[in-house]
Amino acid sequence: MRWLALVFAALILAIQYPMWLGKGGWLQVREYDRQVALQRDANARLEARNQTLDADVRDLKTGYEAIEERARADLGMIRQDEVFFQIQTPGAPAKPAAGAATVAPSPAPR
Repeated sequence: MRWLALVFAALILAIQYPMWLGKGGWLQVREYDRQVALQRDANARLEARNQTLDADVRDLKTGYEAIEERARADLGMIRQDEVFFQIQTPGAPAKPAAGAATVAPSPAPR
């Protein structure tokens, strides 16, 4: 009778092994769920970035305000009727404004 109980216990363990540790088992499914959650988070971040880029593209295609903003921020451009003031902090090296022409000193006459 005791050996029959041991046989049944061994059969139950043999049946349970694939469910917990085998291919497609509980541990592997849990790992897949974790990977799916990580991928969904990455997809959500990329979707938000894509929506931002799409809005920028639409703004650049339809209006001049976005183009002007980009020209001011990225290229340092100003309008013709504007006055540009550049304030330097003490001890900082002087940098010419973007788009400003630099004039090389002329050689001394002989």
